[in-house]
Amino acid sequence: MNVTVTGSLGNISRILIDKLVSNGHEVKVITSNSERVKEIEQLNAIPLVGSVEDYEFVKSAFEGSEAVYLMIPPNFRTADLKAYIKTVGEQYANALKATGVKYAVNLSSVGAHLQNGLGPTGSNFHVEQKLNELQDVNVLHLRPGMFLTNFYGAIPMIKHQHMLGNNFSGSVNLPLTHPKDIAAVAFSALNDLSFSGKQIQYIISDEKNGFEIAETLGNAVGKSGVNWMEFSDEQLLNALMQSGFSEQMAKVYMVEIGEALRDGSFMEDYNKNKSLSAGGTTLQDFSKEFAAAYQYGN
Repeated sequence: MNVTVTGSLGNISRILIDKLVSNGHEVKVITSNSERVKEIEQLNAIPLVGSVEDYEFVKSAFEGSEAVYLMIPPNFRTADLKAYIKTVGEQYANALKATGVKYAVNLSSVGAHLQNGLGPTGSNFHVEQKLNELQDVNVLHLRPGMFLTNFYGAIPMIKHQHMLGNNFSGSVNLPLTHPKDIAAVAFSALNDLSFSGKQIQYIISDEKNGFEIAETLGNAVGKSGVNWMEFSDEQLLNALMQSGFSEQMAKVYMVEIGEALRDGSFMEDYNKNKSLSAGGTTLQDFSKEFAAAYQYGN
């Protein structure tokens, strides 16, 4: 089968590409970085260099494929990240319609049930709706929680300040997902086209609050008593921007998600459907990977 994969060689796409190729599928990979071409070819996949903001490029990348994996890459330059997500999602939908692709696995997120949700959730709602409007296209929306691998960014904070923190209380529960679990679900769906109509699949392996996360990751690296610190929205935004985040990335993907966790809106629909969630990697499982990364950085 011919499959087009967006997301270049990201944490999910790299694993997905390898699984698809290993199972005999011909895989085309969209990347905006020409330096990735050799790595993609080494995976025995076909690199297609271009921008997901270029509709004609996207359409040509989808042509001849039976199925596509859709994700919207982060954009560190845009002045309006939410509009960017909506625009790229609409172009994906238009390209699917124009090329006759019949199967699409779409990376969405927890919170995408909210039309005007905080962070990327409202934009993801818009993208889901555009894909759902397509006639004769089977769509599986994957809704993961917060990526466990994002905690790698907290290694300096644990190492030098003996704490973890965010703009919500340590008592707030976080839905946690490992990218490899997303790749596994996406592969299963694409490998045998095991979905039809329009479906939603939550991919959340664990739920822990900030206090529990700080304790588990601290213990994993031999630092007991790692504290959870609640920052104000302004403090978090400033810290992220000082660390190199663009203002839009910091606001949409971090500050506003924290707000949605505080008011409970982020988890509403998942809490009603958590018994149907897929996954596999718990925080305790991930803590071993975290400890290895922590030691590697010494």
